[in-house]
Amino acid sequence: MRVMKFGGTSVGSGEMMKRVANIVKRKKEEDEDIVVVVSAMSEVTNALIDISQKALNVRDLNKIDDFIKFIKKKHYEAIDVAIKDEKIKRIVKKIVDNRIEELEKVLIGVAYLGELSPKSKDYILSFGERLSAPIVAGALRDLGIKSIALEGGEAGIITDKNFGSAKVVKLKVKEFLTPLIENGITPVVTGFIGATEDGEITTLGRGGSDYSAALIGYGLDADMIEIWTDVSGVYTTDPKLVPEAKRIPKLSYIEAMELAYFGAKVLHPRTIEPAMEKEIPILVKNTFKPEEGGTLITNNMEYSDKIVKAITTIKNVALINIFGAGMVGVSGTAARIFKTLGESGVNVILISQGSSETNISIVVSEEDTDKAIESLKKEFGNFGKRSFLENSIIRDVSVDKNICVVSVVGAGMKGAKGIAGEIFTTVSESGANIKMIAQGSSEVNISFVIDRDDLVNCVRALHKKFIN
Repeated sequence: MRVMKFGGTSVGSGEMMKRVANIVKRKKEEDEDIVVVVSAMSEVTNALIDISQKALNVRDLNKIDDFIKFIKKKHYEAIDVAIKDEKIKRIVKKIVDNRIEELEKVLIGVAYLGELSPKSKDYILSFGERLSAPIVAGALRDLGIKSIALEGGEAGIITDKNFGSAKVVKLKVKEFLTPLIENGITPVVTGFIGATEDGEITTLGRGGSDYSAALIGYGLDADMIEIWTDVSGVYTTDPKLVPEAKRIPKLSYIEAMELAYFGAKVLHPRTIEPAMEKEIPILVKNTFKPEEGGTLITNNMEYSDKIVKAITTIKNVALINIFGAGMVGVSGTAARIFKTLGESGVNVILISQGSSETNISIVVSEEDTDKAIESLKKEFGNFGKRSFLENSIIRDVSVDKNICVVSVVGAGMKGAKGIAGEIFTTVSESGANIKMIAQGSSEVNISFVIDRDDLVNCVRALHKKFIN
């Protein structure tokens, strides 16, 4: 049993959908049972986000009409290229027509009512995958493979009602999909989408399509989960920063999770956990170059003469430094800080606290910066160069947006003496100044913050020192 997930670029056109169908067919010919998971066509999810906001704020029905024409043309062109059989074409176009008509009604409703609830937004965003899946299923039938398109809920992914980032509460994947597979049918499941117990469509948040594949693999006790994308696996660093970057043939779950969390965009960290629990291997492959080996992720930590396996980066972040002698010895201050940030929807990426207890440094997404500052003011009162006589817990907060996070990852770092010193010496020699340091308890990752302008020289120096 194999779960094969294809991302937005992999299903970005009719030609690509035909390519995907042929990749699946070759696997089927090896006498494998397959479940396919697909993302929306490239650009479609962003376009749906954009039009939903325009419907809410601009309320221009002409813009909705233009969008509907665009989305219909894009998917019709894909159908015409991906599917040759005229009967299959007609059936798939009928499904697409019905869904686009449904989408148009929802968008017009948002425009008239001037209201876009999280539930409505999830419903609108679900159309990307709900339009691509029937085309891929049609392309498979065109090659003689029995196939059916299913939404996430129809495949047994049952969630709570936390629209926008729903949590899975029940998996009925085996119950829903096994009868189809036993009858020789290849299900094509919408990634990113689940459903509540009463059938309301939900989305699983960022990285949701990869996560869908992992959930289905978990539910079916799959032998392998494959993530098909536009790169040939996980690389030692971003090839745009370091042209000499190399593909990593094998990673452990822990290494992959650290890399995914700290900026490697090939897969989402949530994808790893379900696979890790059942020790299902994950294989990252390139749809455009299927003959290349990819990266295999398993439970095995492979140690080599290279202590460091990869260097990742996170951009578009901000460093918030929280100061105050009033924090010293006051129990629960850190808990209050993180509680108020969490309640405001601010995701803290990195944390560091000085041993003196007078300062806490955090890294957040740049777009969350203002929200983070406002939530801290609400919890602790206005701050800004206060006198110590005012007896406040937080005296001042500073923000630095000209920064980025660099993470050095490798199983060989665990217990390696002097590795941190070597890393920081190399960073210093590259001309970068470290503003914050954090290391996870797994010991396979050291992360630090530097000025954004120093990123390229720093990553190149680290790659040359530890990987080349």
